[in-house]
Amino acid sequence: MSKLFSPLTVKSVTFRNRIVTSPMCMYMANDGFANDWHLVHYGSRAMGGAGSVMLEATAVHSDGRIGVGDLGIWKDDHIEMLTKIASFIEKSGSVPAIQLAHAGRKGSTWASGRDSHPLMPHDENGWEVIAPSAIAFSPNMQIPREMSSDDITSVQQAFADATKRALTAGFKLIEIHSAHGYLINEFLSPISNKRTDQYGGNRENRSRFLFEIIDKIKEVWPANLPIAVRISATDWMDEGWTIEDSKWLSKKLSQFEIDIVDVSTGGTVPKAKITVGPGYQLPFASAIKREIKDNLIVGTVGLITNAHQAETILTNGDADLIFIGREFLRNPYFALAAAGELRSQPPTPKPYELAF
Repeated sequence: MSKLFSPLTVKSVTFRNRIVTSPMCMYMANDGFANDWHLVHYGSRAMGGAGSVMLEATAVHSDGRIGVGDLGIWKDDHIEMLTKIASFIEKSGSVPAIQLAHAGRKGSTWASGRDSHPLMPHDENGWEVIAPSAIAFSPNMQIPREMSSDDITSVQQAFADATKRALTAGFKLIEIHSAHGYLINEFLSPISNKRTDQYGGNRENRSRFLFEIIDKIKEVWPANLPIAVRISATDWMDEGWTIEDSKWLSKKLSQFEIDIVDVSTGGTVPKAKITVGPGYQLPFASAIKREIKDNLIVGTVGLITNAHQAETILTNGDADLIFIGREFLRNPYFALAAAGELRSQPPTPKPYELAF
């Protein structure tokens, strides 16, 4: 059996293989509500053999959305359709997962496909955005309102409430979105966090917001179910968050009994110079994996597009899970094809067995 198609058990949850659909914003919701489009979109990746299907950044608050079409989990009414999606994913043999998110200063946008533009509070469907400091992401976006202590407490509680709803809906893995320049990442990065209170200054203080969210989530999430945290391992800026900071953070996440660190990069500033190519983010995941060894499961993401590339990453010990995004958009049945390439038994739905 190939490494890519070997099972992995994390607490009480077993992944049938090491392939995870990377959370990708679809902007197809209305008022946060999932619909049939999401059921088909995520269900097809589960039928296509992924070990886990993770729903896109799902807002814990209506004003925490990136764009007006984001999925939401900020009210109980959202649970019904999310339950149907999670149930179908699980019945298809995949682990249902969901990414919980707050956009912070990068919120209040309209987006569809590759097209997007920011919305101001006075625009139709726009809202005021918040952040650790009153620093805009870019000149054409809102200057956010600096969060008060009450705002911080409110958002942290929103993550805990969203976690309870995710559990009710039947998800077996939650991921805390702490990457790509969204709210938690804004606290972590010295570029976007200029606070002078206990949530600013040194990296321990800048990480406090995340650590307190984890504590609140663990009060309501069962101890036998895994938790993941997605991080941006670097801001790709000399004055920003670095890989050394991420090694430190990963060790701290292990102490907080987080199970999986999902290693991505960038998103904090629009001007960062990023060298993009096949597996371009792998060196960061590999550095973290070698630092923390087996204390955390490490996921890697970023232009991983074929079976042998993924297999080599795992065989070399650079990561434990392969998060795949755009390749799953091109081919929902990527995992079935990859199993054939690696001469492994494909996780084929029974009605499709004739084709394999």
